[in-house]
Amino acid sequence: MPDFRYHRVDERARALRRQVERLRRLFHELLLRTNGDAELALQHLRTLAERHGLFPPGFGIGEFRDLLEQERSLARDRAGRWALTPKGEGSLRAESLDVVFSSLAADARGEHRVSHAGEGRERLPETRAYQFGDALNLVDGPGTITEALRRAGADAINGTIDIQEADLRVFETEQLSSCATVMLVDVSHSMVLYGEDRITPAKRVALALAELIRTRYPKDALHVVLFGDEAREVPLDELPYIGVGPFHTNTRAGLRLAQEILRTRRQANRQIIMLTDGKPSALTERDGRIYKNPFGLDERVVNKTLDEAAQCRRLGIPITTFMLTDDPVLVDFVDRFTRINQGRAYYSRPERLGSFVLVDFIRNRRREVR
Repeated sequence: MPDFRYHRVDERARALRRQVERLRRLFHELLLRTNGDAELALQHLRTLAERHGLFPPGFGIGEFRDLLEQERSLARDRAGRWALTPKGEGSLRAESLDVVFSSLAADARGEHRVSHAGEGRERLPETRAYQFGDALNLVDGPGTITEALRRAGADAINGTIDIQEADLRVFETEQLSSCATVMLVDVSHSMVLYGEDRITPAKRVALALAELIRTRYPKDALHVVLFGDEAREVPLDELPYIGVGPFHTNTRAGLRLAQEILRTRRQANRQIIMLTDGKPSALTERDGRIYKNPFGLDERVVNKTLDEAAQCRRLGIPITTFMLTDDPVLVDFVDRFTRINQGRAYYSRPERLGSFVLVDFIRNRRREVR
């Protein structure tokens, strides 16, 4: 017989764990705002926690730092400063995924379905009649019983249900195939313009998307491209450390580099995910010079950018845009951009990452996702 032992719940220990988790979430937020500088984030955490009484009795910044070190989330770098470890970076990605996409499970980016139903590994709510060879784990029990009762009618009153092959219902499945994804992250100065921080929520979304694709679709290819005056590819593990610069927004350069990357991939599906405030303000000339116009939406810049959206559509590359502002002028541009590409767009204010407005030109719908 197994030996069960019961203990009284230690409410103080439970409360301590909750307080430590709140400190961890605050620390992760500070990491995003300090571009991954763990030393600086710890200093800010100490100031905020002491000022607002966030530390539990007998537990201070030293104990919190020791805990992260024991978990191997923090370690000293060569200069003797505290720095994130790969495990710490993974923890930051995992929390971002939980914060951003817990409410977007049905529309989570990183899904890559083909356009028809059939034998696959993703079960759909729709059912159909059983056919010889269908997997038994796809049988819809309640649906099958309902069919049997409908056929038997009054004969089923005696409590006996006779299920025949014609009654069997099975769930439809949707085919999924591998996908190559390029994530474009806007690092232009407009992402922090007028005191509005858009780069921090953009990084949180980027980390969440990266974790979603990395954990759920490990065979996929994922590339990260930053675009400001120019576009450049960066390793995935640099995401926590990126920041904005004194750059304009060369969206066209980002889209061109993304297409170059995707041309080299052999995956059946290819897609671009773009995180931006939606305002292109620069483009690269043929001679390599960069034409810039930060005032308004320059029609020359806009038209060249829309041309790239159309080129992506011709290549079969849909673009999903996460736009972290609801400025009507910028929303209008992203609507045009998304309509031309026949892609998707999510609109949200930076402080409301859990709630997006989805504009889906693939299924021709617009709705709010919470």
